[in-house]
Amino acid sequence: MLGQMMTAPLLISSLIDHAGRYHGDTRILSVNTGGGTEETTWGTVAANARRLGSALTAMGLEPQARCATIAWNNRRHLEIYFGTSGAGFVCHTINPRLFPEQLVYIINHAEDRVLFIDETFVPLVAKLRDQFTTLTAIVLMGPMTDAAAAAIPGIVSYDDLIAGGDAGFVWPVFDETTASSLCYTSGTTGNPKGVLYSHRSTLLHSFAANTADGLAITSRDVVLPVVPMFHVNAWGVPYCAAMVGAQLVMPGPNLDGESLVRLIDGQKVTVALGVPTIWLGLLGHARAAGSKLVTLERTVVGGSACPPSMITTFREEYGVDTIHAWGMSEMSPLGSVNRPLAKHGTLPVEQQHRVRESQGRPPFGVELKIVGDDGQDLPHDGKTQGDLLVRGHWVLDSYFRMHDTPILQDGWFPTGDVATLDPDGFLTIRDRSKDIIKSGGEWISSVELENIAIAHPQLSDAAVVGVAHPKWDERPILVAVPAPGQTPDPEDLLAFFDGKIAKWQVPDKVVFIDVLPRNATGKVLKRNLRDQFAGVLTE
Repeated sequence: MLGQMMTAPLLISSLIDHAGRYHGDTRILSVNTGGGTEETTWGTVAANARRLGSALTAMGLEPQARCATIAWNNRRHLEIYFGTSGAGFVCHTINPRLFPEQLVYIINHAEDRVLFIDETFVPLVAKLRDQFTTLTAIVLMGPMTDAAAAAIPGIVSYDDLIAGGDAGFVWPVFDETTASSLCYTSGTTGNPKGVLYSHRSTLLHSFAANTADGLAITSRDVVLPVVPMFHVNAWGVPYCAAMVGAQLVMPGPNLDGESLVRLIDGQKVTVALGVPTIWLGLLGHARAAGSKLVTLERTVVGGSACPPSMITTFREEYGVDTIHAWGMSEMSPLGSVNRPLAKHGTLPVEQQHRVRESQGRPPFGVELKIVGDDGQDLPHDGKTQGDLLVRGHWVLDSYFRMHDTPILQDGWFPTGDVATLDPDGFLTIRDRSKDIIKSGGEWISSVELENIAIAHPQLSDAAVVGVAHPKWDERPILVAVPAPGQTPDPEDLLAFFDGKIAKWQVPDKVVFIDVLPRNATGKVLKRNLRDQFAGVLTE
């Protein structure tokens, strides 16, 4: 016997409809690419999304046509998120920090039909456009400029495009498993790979992300997504915000500490989300400027491990709760969120703080496990470490246009991370499998060493890599970036590890560097560092 309840497909168009209908006057502030700000509302974004869906449909695009973006976080990008997917097309966000040859590969591999670009990227697209084999239209996200028209003949103005669209456009209804959006991995080895999300997976991800034990965004929040909209759909924040009608502050191209502090204080931001390197800049400027970030209640940190010292600074200097989260492009991206359990409230304060340093527990909809080299399950005791595998309602099954290349292990996706899980499901990422250091048969976590090093007041950034050693096969070295105006002593830096880690795990050497090499999503390119300093312990 079937249940006697109404059913409707889980479609992204329903999110923007809800936001427009029930939160239509809720404010959205957007920093323009060319400078200045503008205010809009969910009601206007919803109407413009319909106009865009109408205009794209009138172009004659086939269902599931890929519509790409190379753009910053702004209100037009937000409208494209909903207008493309809502009309049955695929919103393909592209990371502009990729190498030009990777951009060409991605756009051609995805067979993008329309490309939306912010003015910043006009020179880049003008240089590469003859290499794009499937594009039928390039759209400038704003009013037309003489420079853009001259650089890219035939370019269309976004504002003109939606002006010809219908605000009463009726969203099509289709199967909820239809593709909705596309993101490519950063491609540190080989070509980037596409992750194709569905309407169903996106809606389920939004429900889970917005639980009280998740990101917990509400209609009372002012949300600043510093994480770029080209990075795993801004961690799903645009969808979560639409689901509850939260205010949004879209930061545009400037993500430096000064700009972010100004937005947080000026717009009374309550929730901000981004990667650790962004927060280092923000904390540095807030301290220098004397800002207390009065309205900021919590930050969500992901993308790479959050140093415990950063969590401490936010908590003790600014009264901000830092929520450590973990995920991947292949997971939409949410895999775990650190929210303490009730029993943790009775622990001594220092132990409560220690609990907050892990990557947290998986929400309903995600399962985690660790396995050994033989593929057998390992105990969830918080000590035994193994390869992390995941499965769930918003975890990919295969990469885009690579259906014949199996990637799952007995139905589980191998993340490439080495981790521990405790009996309550708290996840601690020990390292990437390719970055963990094996010294004399024992494992050393580069992440753990980095978390200690970054707390040193004379360092602005740090990484730890393993390099060849004549006796122990591999030993850790600390690659350190001095803070401005500082000349740290190597012996002092090594002494900083005393009492915080086993003696045999302390790095053998400190090398200094002006800036750490990072990939397009901000992750440190440790392979480059291993190559650069390969012989420092053997020469």
